[in-house]
Amino acid sequence: MKVCVVGAGLIGCASAYQLAKAGFEVQLVDAAPEPGTGTSFANGAQLSYSYVEPFASPGTLQSLPKMLLSSDSPVKFRLRADWRQWRWGLQFLRACRRETALHGTAALLDLAQRSRRVLEGWMGEERWSFGFAQNGKLVLCPDEDTLRRQRAQVELQAQFGCRQEVLSPTECRNREPALAAAREEIAGGIWTEDECVADPYLLCRELVAGLRRLGGTVAFDTSISGFVRDGLRYASAQSNRGELTADAFVLAAGPHAAALASGVGLHLPVYPIKGYSITVPFKGSARPTASVTHLGRKTVFAPLGDRLRVAAMAEITGYGLEVPASRVRAMLDSVEAVYPGLCELEAPQTWAGLRPATPDSVPIIGRVRDSNVFVNAGQGALGLTLAAGSAERLAGELQRYAA
Repeated sequence: MKVCVVGAGLIGCASAYQLAKAGFEVQLVDAAPEPGTGTSFANGAQLSYSYVEPFASPGTLQSLPKMLLSSDSPVKFRLRADWRQWRWGLQFLRACRRETALHGTAALLDLAQRSRRVLEGWMGEERWSFGFAQNGKLVLCPDEDTLRRQRAQVELQAQFGCRQEVLSPTECRNREPALAAAREEIAGGIWTEDECVADPYLLCRELVAGLRRLGGTVAFDTSISGFVRDGLRYASAQSNRGELTADAFVLAAGPHAAALASGVGLHLPVYPIKGYSITVPFKGSARPTASVTHLGRKTVFAPLGDRLRVAAMAEITGYGLEVPASRVRAMLDSVEAVYPGLCELEAPQTWAGLRPATPDSVPIIGRVRDSNVFVNAGQGALGLTLAAGSAERLAGELQRYAA
């Protein structure tokens, strides 16, 4: 059975690789000249298996007015003449209910733990090099109120098997000595021993290499404009390189999956949440070992060998990829506040990406009604964390369809 996977970011590459492992004939298609150059290129680089709380939550709803009215807020919402944005925004507000957030947390934790197992299985079979390290994660809380909310989240997630520790400010600095010179006071933190980091772009390349070894094919510089229907199924995808035939199609094109889905009569509630990152080299041998998330600054720090990846912000502003100097300056200021003097900041590698988010943060994985089209999209900021588990779940759906 031939499957055409549309989208060569982390989700598409992982889907194609897992489908090939399951015995399908796979073709991976993307408009870019190589894999992993979009949302997956320079994201936060954290494999955050225990940090999957949905963006939509009662706490987010309570904080929204303050965040949206502040000119330098890490969260920005700019209304556009786009009914999809308005519809997504209303669904997001409804998803901020406590019951919805709890359901989302449980679903995401389950998928995250599945993803950990699948990725570990892949690494046991392949000799991949993609900057993977299990270095733990430290979440810094700027005040007692934030620490209280995080402690409650730790207690909730313990019911699902997460092992986390609540630390005092001194214990935080003992756990990560690179924080000793930090210029900000913290109320405490949450430590998770088994969190990891990885370079998402390099992982995409390894997945494509693995796909090719398994007999799969790739078609880069190939953009899909629509699908040709034949009864209840779709016979081919229309592209700038002609028609691509397959027995099944997978829409895994990240923030562009919704546009593709409309071509098969599906409204997919996926809208981009824009984020930014900078990557800077360390000055010398002194460097952090753990991933750090600063909740006050809404910023993540991930050491990748001799570089530090810094990612931040959430902007619901459309599909633009410009990188304002003010956002770069804010991330550089965060580096200097948390790790003063440790990094070269003169020429940061800057990046912007569009996280494909659902209103409740739970990805959409499965078959489109009774057709031969499948979706794997909506992982939001958790694409790296959830890619492997999402791919395995998708492969199971296709195996049931093929049976």
